[in-house]
Amino acid sequence: MTEAADTGVFPGKQADRAVPLSRGLSAKLLLLTIAFVLFAEVLFFLPSVASFRIRWLEERLATAAAVATILVQGDPTTLSRAAQNDVLAAIGAKAIAVRDGGVSRLLVVADMPPEVDEHIDIAKEGVLDSMPDAIDTLLFGGNRMLRVYGRVGESAKEFELVIPDYRLHRAMLANARYIVFVSLLISLFTAALVYAAIDRIMIRPIRTMTRSMLTFSDAPDNPAGVIVPEARSDEIGLAERELAAMQTHLQRMLHERKHLADLGLAVSKINHDMRNILASAQLMSDRLRMVKDPAVQAFAPKLLRTLDRAVAYSENVLSYGRAQEPAPARRRLRLSQLVDDVHGLLGLEAEQGIEFFNAVDTEFEIEADPDQLFRVLTNLCRNAVQAMAGAADSAIVNRLTVYAEREGSVSRILVADTGPGLPQKARENLFAAFRGSARSRGTGLGLAIAYELVRAHGGQLELVESAGGRTVFAVTIPDQPVRLDEARQGMRRPA
Repeated sequence: MTEAADTGVFPGKQADRAVPLSRGLSAKLLLLTIAFVLFAEVLFFLPSVASFRIRWLEERLATAAAVATILVQGDPTTLSRAAQNDVLAAIGAKAIAVRDGGVSRLLVVADMPPEVDEHIDIAKEGVLDSMPDAIDTLLFGGNRMLRVYGRVGESAKEFELVIPDYRLHRAMLANARYIVFVSLLISLFTAALVYAAIDRIMIRPIRTMTRSMLTFSDAPDNPAGVIVPEARSDEIGLAERELAAMQTHLQRMLHERKHLADLGLAVSKINHDMRNILASAQLMSDRLRMVKDPAVQAFAPKLLRTLDRAVAYSENVLSYGRAQEPAPARRRLRLSQLVDDVHGLLGLEAEQGIEFFNAVDTEFEIEADPDQLFRVLTNLCRNAVQAMAGAADSAIVNRLTVYAEREGSVSRILVADTGPGLPQKARENLFAAFRGSARSRGTGLGLAIAYELVRAHGGQLELVESAGGRTVFAVTIPDQPVRLDEARQGMRRPA
């Protein structure tokens, strides 16, 4: 294998594992924050310009109203042309008038403009309504003549002011530049604060998780590659804890797969010699049939069946390492006889103090693969025998019972023992190879293989009960479904 394959990295993808700073989350976050703040400032800028225009016009009209009030008390005609020009120059207006009781009086006037471009009723100028006019003045103003009129304060009089807009235009430009400058400062300052906060809260932990995933992908079997989660109660903390749990689980799975691979390699080395030994034992056992001793004749068939199964197991000893077991060759068989064969294979001696009861009805039939069901029951019974073998007190009842029942088209086989029960760890990892064993040196392969074989039959293997003094496993296998096309073809065949 190439180095890239050993590390789990595809060739040509090394460059994708390092993200440039310009394309990283930090840079994107900073740019997006600046853009969003500027967008918010633009939304604020439009009403701000309109409000500035209204305030500027109100101030000029208020000044004109103060001048007009003084002139009304006296005689405006006594003002010289130079005095009128000075008054108007101070305000920046062309004319000042007052309307009282429906009568309009022109108080001060300079050179009257030939035409007024825009009439503005200051009382009706709202911020939202005047935004288009404000933008128009800001962009295209400076050479227009405005007529501004309205009441000022509590006065009942209405004052009018004719004024060019070039001073308003310059003031609005200066105010706009100030707003833009302040907006840039605010956006940069806000972006820096938001970036620092989010970088500390989110970006750094995400960067840490990214580095941990890359390190773990390079060396999945290295415990140092597992991320150490921080003590956080938010989503980032949850993601770190889940990532750590996933990495730990993957490391355990890889260790188990390596264990299986090593086991398969070791077994494959002895498989050939074991088959030769079993073949020789078969040849010698065939001669036992020629012995006339009744005891030998009674045990010879069982010995031959046991050797045949041993040869088959030796030939398929690596089947657990394959993707799946062979499909079951289901046949209708008498379960009681199969349980007797299992009993014979266990080799229980009287001094062991373990009683075996075959409580299956002699007429009970089940549709299953004989060899695979034999393996399932052998694994379950052997586990039960090993669990009860540790009891040293002769007064303790050690009994293994196999019985069966049928509900419609479903057969249920129960294997019950009076052992100490399964420990909590074994129950939590039931049917998991290398983790579901009840013994300290067990592998848990027996239950894992039995579970896989029962599932291949479309059935289920489950732990019904496990308490002090009683453990019950149930094997549920449904009958094969009837295929209508095959049944119809059988009915059409001539008798």
